[in-house]
Amino acid sequence: MSLLKYITILKKFFLSFQQSFSFLFLLKWTFICLLIGAFTGSASAVFLYTLEWATAYRENNVWIIALLPIGGLFIGLSYHYFGEHVVKGNNLLIEEYHTPKKIIPFKMAPLVFIGTILTHLFGGSAGREGTAVQIGGAIADQFTKIFKLSNIDRKIILISGISAGFSAVFGTPLAGAIFALEVLLIGRIKFDAILPSFLAAVFANYFCTVWQISHHTHYTISTVAELTPITVFWSLLAGIIFGLVSLLFSKSTHLWENLFKKQISYPPLRPVVGGVILAIVVYLMGTTKYIGLGIPTIVDAFNIDLNSYDFFLKLVLTSFTLGAGFKGGEVTPLFFIGATLGNVLIWFIPLPMPLLAGMGFVAVFAGATNTPIACTIMGIELFGIESGVFIALACTTSYLFSGHSGIYTAQVIGSPKQLFFKNDIGKTLYALRRKKK
Repeated sequence: MSLLKYITILKKFFLSFQQSFSFLFLLKWTFICLLIGAFTGSASAVFLYTLEWATAYRENNVWIIALLPIGGLFIGLSYHYFGEHVVKGNNLLIEEYHTPKKIIPFKMAPLVFIGTILTHLFGGSAGREGTAVQIGGAIADQFTKIFKLSNIDRKIILISGISAGFSAVFGTPLAGAIFALEVLLIGRIKFDAILPSFLAAVFANYFCTVWQISHHTHYTISTVAELTPITVFWSLLAGIIFGLVSLLFSKSTHLWENLFKKQISYPPLRPVVGGVILAIVVYLMGTTKYIGLGIPTIVDAFNIDLNSYDFFLKLVLTSFTLGAGFKGGEVTPLFFIGATLGNVLIWFIPLPMPLLAGMGFVAVFAGATNTPIACTIMGIELFGIESGVFIALACTTSYLFSGHSGIYTAQVIGSPKQLFFKNDIGKTLYALRRKKK
C-alpha cells in the first residue's frame, strides 16, 4: 500500500471524529488570537503609559488647558482629511460585524491613539476604553486580509479584537471576553466566537502587563451588606437609578453631537468651539477634578463622602467633550459617574458606601453599553465574589431601565428588553432614535 493511500486513510479516520474539527479550530484560533493579543496588548501598554504621562503633565502644567481648542483643531483636521472613514469609531466595528463592507483601515489605530492622548493632555473629559477597542479592532481586522479569512471568520476576528482591547486596557480578561460577545447584539451573546474571544482577551492582558510600563488601578469594596429581602429591594432601587442616569448620559452625548453638527457644518471647527467652551468652564470651576479619567475621585468614592453633584458635572463635561468631536472612551467616565452617584445614594439607601460605589461603578456602564453580564463579571473581577449578587442585581436592573438606548448607536436589538418593544427586534439604536424624532 502506498504512502499516499495510508495518508488518505488516516485523514478520513481523523476527520470522522467531531473533535477533530474542534482541534483544528482550536489550533487555528490559538495562533491567530496569540498574534492579536500580542500586538493589541503591546499597543495598549504603550497607550496606557502615554496616557499616564499626558495626565501627569497636564496636572503639573494646568496652563496647557488653555490650548484645548488647538488640540481640538488638530484632532478635527486629522479626522476630516485622513480619518473620514474611521470617524465612527466603535460604531464602525459594530457596523462591519453586522454588514461587512471592507477591512477596517489600520489608520484607525494611530488616529484614535493620538486623538485620545491630545484630548487628555489638553484637558478634555474622556475615557480610554473606546481607544483600546478601536486599536484592537483595527489591528485584528488586518489579519482578515493577511490570512484571507471568510466573512464568518472575519466576524470572529472583530470580536477577538474588541475583547483584546477591552481586556488589556482594564486588566479584566473575563469581562473583556464577555463584553465583546455581548455588545454587538442587544439581548444576545455570540457563542460561536466564545473561545477566540477568551483567548484574545487572555493573551492581550498578558502582553499588556508583561511590558511593565503601566499599571491598572485597584479598587476595593471593604464592606458588603448581608443578603436579605430588604437589601435586595434596596439594590433594585439603586439599579433603577443607575439605569436612568446611564440613559441620561447616552442621550446627553447624542444631544451635544447633534447640536454641534447642526450649528457647525465644518467638522474640524466643532472640537475647536467645544475646546474654547471647555477651557473656560474648567477655568471658572477652578479644579481639574472633572476632566481626564478622574481616577483619584473614583478611588475616593469607595472611601470618603463626596459632593452630591460630582456625578452630574462629570456627565455633562464628558458628554460635551465627546459630542464636540474629541476622542476617547466613555467607560472610565461612566465608572466615575456611577461610583460617585453610588457614593451619594448612601443618603437614602441603607447599604454600605463602598458597596454602593462599586455597584454604581459597573451598573451605569452596564446600562449605557447594554452589557449587563460583562459588567457583572467585571465587578466580580475587580471587587471580589463577596459583592457579586449585589453587583448582578444592580447591573441587570440598570440594563432594563436604560431602555433601548446606549452610547453605541450601531447596536442591533437581538432580543427586546421587554416584550412590549418586540417590534424593535432587528433595528439599530440609531434607527430607533431617528424614528422618535
